Amino acid sequence: MKIYRQFILTLIILIPLFLYSQSKAKVYYYKIDDNISKPAQRTTEKAVEAAEAAKVDYLFLELNTFGGELDAADKIRTALLNATMPTIVFVNNNAASAGALISIACDSIYMAPGASIGAASVVNQNGEIMPDKYQSYMRSLMRSTAETNGRDPDIAQAMVDPDVEVRGVSEKGKVLTFTPEEAIQNGYCEGEAENREEVLRAAGIDNYEFVEQELTWVDKVINLLVNPAVSGLLIMFIIGGLYFELQSPGIGFPLVIAILGALLFFAPHYLEGLAAHWEILLFIIGLILIMLEIFVIPGFGVAGISGIILVLAAFVLTMVFNIGFKFTFNPDIDTATQVGKSVAIVVLATTAGFFLSIWLGKKLIMAQTPFGTMALNTRMDADKGFVAQDMSMQDYVGKTGVAATFMRPAGKINIDGEIIEATSEHGLIEKGDLVVVDKFENAQLFVKKLKK
Repeated sequence: MKIYRQFILTLIILIPLFLYSQSKAKVYYYKIDDNISKPAQRTTEKAVEAAEAAKVDYLFLELNTFGGELDAADKIRTALLNATMPTIVFVNNNAASAGALISIACDSIYMAPGASIGAASVVNQNGEIMPDKYQSYMRSLMRSTAETNGRDPDIAQAMVDPDVEVRGVSEKGKVLTFTPEEAIQNGYCEGEAENREEVLRAAGIDNYEFVEQELTWVDKVINLLVNPAVSGLLIMFIIGGLYFELQSPGIGFPLVIAILGALLFFAPHYLEGLAAHWEILLFIIGLILIMLEIFVIPGFGVAGISGIILVLAAFVLTMVFNIGFKFTFNPDIDTATQVGKSVAIVVLATTAGFFLSIWLGKKLIMAQTPFGTMALNTRMDADKGFVAQDMSMQDYVGKTGVAATFMRPAGKINIDGEIIEATSEHGLIEKGDLVVVDKFENAQLFVKKLKK
């Protein structure tokens, strides 16, 4: 009886605990802390797919961005609007431009103290607002997204168009940007929070567990290869491989290294949306021009210089976020710093790769190693029977003589009473036939038969 009572008490204690643990809300968490571009788009699409597969209760995005590519922002917006679970965004610092569009696509918006949301006008690379035809599409996206989630569409438009005036909210002539307090007052923020835990408490979600986005090994490799330091090393491999390949005839291992380096450099940047087709094409055209300059065109001129410029430009443009030659939609991003950093990496890596290749070439080719040397450096001394080619035989070229022996094709000829070894250049020559010395090559005279 005592055991029975203990069993009942145990069940009374464990069942509520079990039910409590089973009622935990699952929150799928991922983060965007960079320009809005294809990598951010891929991250969001993977997050939505994984969240739906895991059947979580909420999708949680922590966002900090100055903006970026409108096409990628639109696809992120669409993915969030179509998510089957409620979506929450935590603006950790900035949600400017494309970031504002992504934020209002979420069901709930929370902001950190000092954060801002808005300034969604489309601007050029100089930070100047583009003409109205460029703004109309962004206005329609902002308005329709706001309407979908029950927010004031006029306020959304005012974040894009300085000509839109919302009484008591925004003045005409100024693009609207909200602080957390202003966003809360106007229905564009549900609350202020310091971190993601405070966001969930403010949303009334007390019993929860995070399911964080995990990178696959492919994603980790891509992230490693797009690291500027690793990109610099890959550029050195490309330059070094090409240099060593040009030092040896045929196609060999150095070319394989150069091709592998190029693949590892461009492929991850392409998958991350940083390298476009035309940037890779620049690299290929640059290489072709350099090859033409070296093997076809005498000297070194326009083709070679153009090829070097195209190759370096391809490296630089691949390492920075750009749409064509426009590097950002937002003036707050220090474009000059980004481009300058990439230029410095490319120039240093190219220079280091070139001079390191020269140094290694001397060391590997001429230096003694436990496995011998990569180049033949044995001395061929005269006392060992080696003799230099007798260039005086060149003087016989153009002279006529008589075949002193039957030549098939090697034999001997008589020129001015001197017997000399020679080789028939075409066919057999009978003894006594007239011959003429046609050329001297590889320490050997070649003759042709003269018609009588």
